[in-house]
This record gives sequence, C-alpha cells and structure tokens, in this order.
Amino acid sequence: MASSKSTSNRMLYAGGGLLLVLLVAGGLGWQLGWFGGGERGLQVESERAERRTITEVVTAFGRAQPEVEVEISPDVSGEIVELPVKEGDVVQQGDLLARLKADDYRAAVERAEAGVSEAKATLAQRKADSVQARRTYDRQKKLYEKEVVSASDFEDAKSTYEQAVAQLQAARFRVESARADLQDAREQLQKTRIYAPMSGTLTRLEVEEGERVVGTQQRAGTEMMRVSRLGQMELEVDVNESDVVNVASRDSATIEFDAHPDRSFQGAVTEIANSARIQNEGSQNEVTNFPVTIRVLDNPNTGLTSGDEGAIARPEVPREGARSLVIRPGMSGAVDIYTETAEAAVAVPIQAVTVRDFAETRSGDASGAAAQGDGAAEDLRRVVFVAEGDSARMVEVNTGIADDTYMEITAGLEGGETVITGPYSAVSRELEPGMKIQTGEQEGQSGETIAMTQ
Repeated sequence: MASSKSTSNRMLYAGGGLLLVLLVAGGLGWQLGWFGGGERGLQVESERAERRTITEVVTAFGRAQPEVEVEISPDVSGEIVELPVKEGDVVQQGDLLARLKADDYRAAVERAEAGVSEAKATLAQRKADSVQARRTYDRQKKLYEKEVVSASDFEDAKSTYEQAVAQLQAARFRVESARADLQDAREQLQKTRIYAPMSGTLTRLEVEEGERVVGTQQRAGTEMMRVSRLGQMELEVDVNESDVVNVASRDSATIEFDAHPDRSFQGAVTEIANSARIQNEGSQNEVTNFPVTIRVLDNPNTGLTSGDEGAIARPEVPREGARSLVIRPGMSGAVDIYTETAEAAVAVPIQAVTVRDFAETRSGDASGAAAQGDGAAEDLRRVVFVAEGDSARMVEVNTGIADDTYMEITAGLEGGETVITGPYSAVSRELEPGMKIQTGEQEGQSGETIAMTQ
C-alpha cells in the first residue's frame, strides 16, 4: 500500500515538472514567434519626423549691475563734516554729496595769495631796477663812444643792465608760479566739496560723518559712495568657450531673476569679451568662460524700453524707500540667449540620432571586429533608424542645430518618416540595418521648440 502511494507521488511530481517545462517553452516560443506569425522582432518606440521651428539657446548665469556706475572717491584728504545724503537717495548732477573740513586748505589759499602779492612786488622792483640799469647803460655807451669813460666802466654798466633784465624775467616767472600755486590751492579747497558727477541713485554709502578719508591725485583714495543709473541695467554672464562661438552681438535674450520666478524680462547681447576668464586653472576642474554682457531692454525700474536708452523718464526710486525697485544691483538671474533659429526644419527627437562605425559595417561584424583589433581607423557617422514595416533601415543624416528635445536634420530625411526613438540601448547599440522590429509610435509635439545648451 505504501509502495503504491509512493509511486503515485513520483508520477505526480514528474507530471508537474513536465507541465512547468512546457509552459516555459511555450512562453519562449511565443516570444520567438514559434506560434502564429514567426519572429516578433525587437520592441522599439518611434516618432514621426516632422517640420518644426527650432530655436537654439545658450543658457548662462550672472548678476544684475547698472550699465553706468561711478565710484566716488575724494581727491583730497580730510574729515567729513557734512554728509547730506543717505543710501538709496536719488541725486541730480551737481548735488552736494559730502563736505570735508577745509580749514587747512583755506589757509593754503591765503598763503598762496600772499605769495602772489609778494611776487608781484618783487616784479615791480625788478622793473624799476631794469629801467635804471638801461639808462645807465645808454649813458655809459655814449660816453664810451666819445672816449670819455674807460672800456671797463662801459662793460660794468652793460653787465649790470643784462643782470637787471635777467632778474626781471625771473621775477615774471615767479609771479606765474605764484599764480599757479594759488590756482592749485583754490582747486584743493574746492575739492573739499564733493558733488554728484551724474544723475542717478546712491547705491552704496561707505562712510559716515566725522570719518576721515584719504584722497590722492595719482590713484583712487577711499571709496565713499557709488552713484548708479538704475534705469539702465545689465547682466554680466559667463558663457562656456564651446557656446560663445554661437553668440553674436544684438542676439535677443530672455532673463529670469531668482527674486522674480514668475516674471521674465527681455534683453539683448551688447558685448562679448575677447579674453577668457579661467577658473581652477591647471586642475582637472578647469573651466574656460567668456564674459558676455546682456542689457535689460524692458527695465521696470524706470519704465524705460530699448527706445529710451540713455534717458531718465522719471525719478528712479522714491525718495523714501525703494520698494518699487524691481531689479536691484547684485540680483542673480538666468539668461537664455537665442543664437539661431531654423524655420520649417525637418526635426527628429534627439535620442533618435546615434552614431555607427561605417568601417565596421562595411567589413561585417567578424572582419570588422578583427580590423578594429588591428587598429584600423574608425569611420563614425551620424545615423537614424527608420521603421519600414516590421524592419529597421539605417539612414545616414547630417544634423544642424538642436534643442533640448529635437534636432534639425539637414540631409538624409524629407519629413514624414517614422524614426526609432527608443529604448536607448536599442538605438545606441542593438539596432542593425534590416533587423526585425515592433514599433510603438509616439505622438510628437508639433510647433516651435527652443534649444537649451549650457
């Protein structure tokens, strides 16, 4: 009885195992096309090549700054005795910004005036001496010609006259020098009053009343304050060396500030640096960027537009506070520079474009691999795979500009073809010309697309 039960269990296990094998084999056979229809092919995704408007964009980051900003430093040293402005004030050209203690400079003017008076008195004396010496010389000359006086007496008179003339000329020079000293002293006195060099906003105030500042004629002294034209704002952004070749002056741009995430501003490229700015030079993280200046065309600080550049339509900010100031110096922002646009271009998804080695393709898989092992040169070309029925056809293409979604095809496709877009492993490695496929076409986004490069 036990033996019969054991035999029955063994048969049950064997039958179950056989059934499992049949199920696995059946599933594999279905995948390989053994039943009803042959080979199923590689499952791929596809999209139709369509004509689109593609705009290439270079994205960069920077900070806002006034187009015109003047650092104000004193030309003379002294103690600040009057400071009638505060940071944020709007000033007009010629407004008094600060006054330094002028006692020493006023005394210098008085000394210079006295020096001029003394020099003039000396000049008058030298003129009288010169007239007297001339008369003596003329008289001695006549007497010498009549042989009344000796030659030595005549020579003494002549020498005295020439000396008087030289002293007169020196006195004239001393008067001019004294006048120059007086003019310089007066200018130094005037420089104790510091006036606004232009109309604008006081964006930085570094000093306080009672503080001493240092001024020099040859180099900048203590920075006291800055006056800026906030109606003319710009951003200086760093553009990578690989992208700067695509940027040109007057390219349009869109600017977004971190402080205004729901608002964008229009801009234009005004300047591209000729020299690079290198970060982490000599290291593995070395980056080469070129500074590019972007002007804000629709600056809301003053309501100025690109047609009002250089004008100040109304006060830049209220005298009390600056809440209406939208773009402030130092604000960080992102800039999209529109470098090139392709209208009605044949475009495919970026992931549809891949690279194949045509040297290996011509030689065949085995011989191609051997050739590569022997160091044969590669022949890499850009291609797309077009779905034709249940097979894939490899098409060599030439590409133009690209955006973050689509790439322009300048040669190889006419538009309307169904190109294979995925999966990535299939497009980049697995697909071969003539390979059986199963497509799942995706609906592309028609219309305008914008390139994004960083």
